[in-house]
Parts: sequence; structure tokens; C-alpha cells
Amino acid sequence: MELYREGDIEVVRLGPLGPYGNNSYIIADTSAKESLIIDMPAEGEKILAALADARVRSIVATHWHPDHWMSYDLIRSATGAPVHVHESEVNIPPERIDVRVTDGQELRAGSARLRVIHTPGHTPGSICLLLGKVLLTGDTLFPGGPGRTARPEDLSTAIRSIVDRLYELPEDVLVWPGHGDPTTIGASRAEYQVFAARPHRPDLSGDVSWNTDE
Repeated sequence: MELYREGDIEVVRLGPLGPYGNNSYIIADTSAKESLIIDMPAEGEKILAALADARVRSIVATHWHPDHWMSYDLIRSATGAPVHVHESEVNIPPERIDVRVTDGQELRAGSARLRVIHTPGHTPGSICLLLGKVLLTGDTLFPGGPGRTARPEDLSTAIRSIVDRLYELPEDVLVWPGHGDPTTIGASRAEYQVFAARPHRPDLSGDVSWNTDE
């Protein structure tokens, strides 16, 4: 578990969870005792235990991939909180979605304010969430590169999302991804500049690193 705190606002990183090493996040206003849950991977009981006595205002899914939903039934029934998904996301049964969010929308828990940033590419409705100096990137951006893409067109979309929407943020913003360890916007931007300076084959996709020379 890792903790970031600004005043009464806490961001808790729980992971690795389950067979895919997912991270889940809890954003809490400790004074108001309200929180949000970001992603619902396996071992949801650990997420619920970390809530303490905070009331869950919302559950947010960064994208549709099943490893981010493995504890849906447990967490949804235990909290009764509505599940939020971007309006462009696909492959989710409609009965599992309570609220469709949009780019720029603000999600609240007490005095905590998270801004939704639509970052398509990994999936059509992938989102990142910004709270102060912490950016929760789901599977959009990791240390060393973007999330996996199925087609070259998807990789191009993901790169545009990262460059145009995320790299505009200050260098010291923390990047907390859906799997693995954190990085910063500054470190990630420097890695991308190495990638951008090299030629790449037009059919590049899949698991791409900013260090790739393909």
C-alpha cells in the first residue's frame, strides 16, 4: 500500500492485486469520511478493508478490461455505490453501468475533486483521473510506455491521448498506473522524446516501449 496526502485528502494505492498485478485506488476525504474507489480488480476484500469507515460516493472504472472488474459484485454489493464509466466505453453489460461520465467531468468525495480525462487508445473509453499532483492513468500510461494496443491505429490514438492530454501537465505530477509502480509526467515525457526521435514501422502496436527501436 502506498499513500499520498494533501491536507484532508488521501490517495491510497492498493496493489499488486490478483493474478494480473492490478492496482486499485481509494480517494478519501478523511474529514468528511467520504471516498471514491478507482477500479475493482481481484482481492476486492482488501479494497473494502482499506476503506475504514468512509462512505463510498462512487466507483469508477478506468476502462472495460475484465481484470479491472473482477471484484465488481463484491464491491458493488458491499458499498451500494454507483459505477461510473466513460460514455465511449464498450463491452460492458449495460446493467453494470450506473453513470456514463464525460471528458472534463468532476467527480467528488467530500472536498476531493477528480477531473476525468478521456484518453482513448487502449480502449475507446479509457480515462485518466487527476487529483492535484496525482494522475491515475489506468492502462493508458505506464513507466516506460503506453498500455497495450490491438492495432496500429489504436497505438496512434493512445500516443495522441498521452501527448496531447497528459504531457501538458506539470513535470512533477505523479503517474499512478493500473499495474506496476509509479512514475512522473516529467520522467515519462523524457522517455517518449527518445521514442519520438526514432523511426518506427507503420504496423507497430501491441506492447510498445518508449525504448523500442522497431
